[in-house]
Amino acid sequence: MMFAPINEYANRYGNFSSEDLAFFDSLLKPRSVKKRQLLLREGEICDFEAYIIKGCIRNYYIDESGSEVILQFAVEDWWVSDIGSFHERKPSLLYIEAMEDSELLTLNPVRKEALLARVPQFERMFRLMVQRHVSAMQQRLFRTMAKTAEERYIDFMKQYPGIAMRVPQHYIAAYLGMTPEFLSKVRRRLATKKN
Repeated sequence: MMFAPINEYANRYGNFSSEDLAFFDSLLKPRSVKKRQLLLREGEICDFEAYIIKGCIRNYYIDESGSEVILQFAVEDWWVSDIGSFHERKPSLLYIEAMEDSELLTLNPVRKEALLARVPQFERMFRLMVQRHVSAMQQRLFRTMAKTAEERYIDFMKQYPGIAMRVPQHYIAAYLGMTPEFLSKVRRRLATKKN
């Protein structure tokens, strides 16, 4: 059943009745996206919060030198959006792109407000989701500034187990703030230490 994973997700944050979940499900719009398809471009207003049923998505921006800086990978049972653009209705600074063929369930601002008006307990779920996101971004900032390249790579592998098999190495390097060549050296050094 398409809605089972998102309903399980919701029930981790509250005790929802079957009627509450049915209403939630009725507001969700399924969306299939192909690999490399952009869900959002810089300058657009983000009109979705998307729960990932299947697939891998990345958020990134392009810096002043024209390089992609990856802020987040999102996989099954995660949400993806540009929170600031979605809530403040301001043009996004981000791109959101499917790394694999993906299946999503989306909410737009109008449907989300209808949900929160009728079932206010969902406010807690979304608040905790945003808190987790902010916490993850703070940890990412700390790792980028205070940890060695090897430590950043080890932390990445813990945070995103299995993602290295799903995402090309140059994207992982862009997430970690290093060149693909330097990432290869880091991986070789770590492999040598294990032996």
